[in-house]
Amino acid sequence: MKKISSLFLVSLFSGAITLGAYKVFFEKENKTGITTLATPNYSKSVGLTSEGMDFTLAAENTVHTVVHVKNVSVRTVYNPIMEYFYGSRGGQQQEQIGTGSGVIISEDGYIVTNNHVIKDATDLEVTLNNNKSYKAKLIGTDSKMDIALLKIDANGKLPYATFADSDQVKVGEWVLAVGNPYNLTSTVTAGIVSAKARNLDTKGIQSFIQTDAAVNPGNSGGALVNSRGELIGINTMISSPTGSYTGYSFAVPSNITRKIIEDIMEYGNVQRGILGVEGGELNSKVSKELGVNDTEGFYINKVTKNSGAEKAGLKTGDIIKKLDNQNINSFAELSGYISTKRPNDLVKVTFLRDGETKTTNVTLIKNDVFTTEFKGLELENIDATDKKKFKIDYGVRIKEINNENLTPYYDQLKGNIILSVDNVKATDVESISTFLNKKDENRSVNIRMIDKSGQVIQIII
Repeated sequence: MKKISSLFLVSLFSGAITLGAYKVFFEKENKTGITTLATPNYSKSVGLTSEGMDFTLAAENTVHTVVHVKNVSVRTVYNPIMEYFYGSRGGQQQEQIGTGSGVIISEDGYIVTNNHVIKDATDLEVTLNNNKSYKAKLIGTDSKMDIALLKIDANGKLPYATFADSDQVKVGEWVLAVGNPYNLTSTVTAGIVSAKARNLDTKGIQSFIQTDAAVNPGNSGGALVNSRGELIGINTMISSPTGSYTGYSFAVPSNITRKIIEDIMEYGNVQRGILGVEGGELNSKVSKELGVNDTEGFYINKVTKNSGAEKAGLKTGDIIKKLDNQNINSFAELSGYISTKRPNDLVKVTFLRDGETKTTNVTLIKNDVFTTEFKGLELENIDATDKKKFKIDYGVRIKEINNENLTPYYDQLKGNIILSVDNVKATDVESISTFLNKKDENRSVNIRMIDKSGQVIQIII
């Protein structure tokens, strides 16, 4: 009996030791509160606690700053049957109503939205989250970057969004999209930042924040905020074969947005500075063709005369790696960063030349003085007087002609305003230059332009 008792005690003691060792070495409790079997050094608990996933405060703060924007416009509709039988050409006036979103950015009623939300509006109405509606006044727009600034006169101070530094946004960071999709007011969706400095080749802004937070028609102009409720972008578009959300949406970064609205408020228009270089981003194929080892950065193939880049000593063949403290691995990153700057701003450029890292300070020049040359045509941006005179909002002027084949047509062409090249809108010299740099000089191009008398003509060079 004693022998059996001793055996029982030994077994019990051994079992306790085994259970204790199991508890100490193999059983871990992760942050979700779920007990899991973990192998030491091979597993890591994931921070998905209810506290880490709680967006209620950010959502509550943001919904009160996001508004519903109603755009009333008038279009003329023609009836071809009436025209055929009765020769009626007057057309019929029809009212159209479009809707979108906007974000209050000051307590006295300034609101930022997308330019396409308010385009061609004859009447603008803004409805707050408390259902109060106000007539809105258009302060200014930037069609290139798809940003517009509105103003309402409300009774009392309004809640407003706080801008965050969009350059500090991290891929994988949680974000909320707040807006009015399909007229469903105060809708909040969550996702992560999928990519930064996304280039969609829109001939305008080329540095979007990409997110997988659900965005649909009506969200345009609404807020993209971080987990603290700070504004990091203005939701602008989706990439979709159906017209509805299918996985990704895109926002204008807050740093670009803030700079545009500050320019509109201070100067009445957008002040654009340029570096004064032309070129493209590197990859394996391009690097091999150019004979360089780097596959990241912006390769300079041309420096604009009398630009800040030329005066600072930048040359063809240099590879830009950084602007100030911002890494530059693509054209979108370079374009996005420069879009936050103004003429005469100083930018520190870090670049590679013959394998050696160098730095120089470049003073940005005004975009209006930027010129480029293609097929012997020297082009420059048009000014406000031209836009008013010819009733256009885009175009580039033929400043000079250095093409012998066009010499006989010098007087007819010089001063004309190019509207498009091969059906690509000439929004400004910078964008048309980027397009033309991809063209073979030996290939003909179809140019649509307005001559000095205001007639639209088309030529092939």
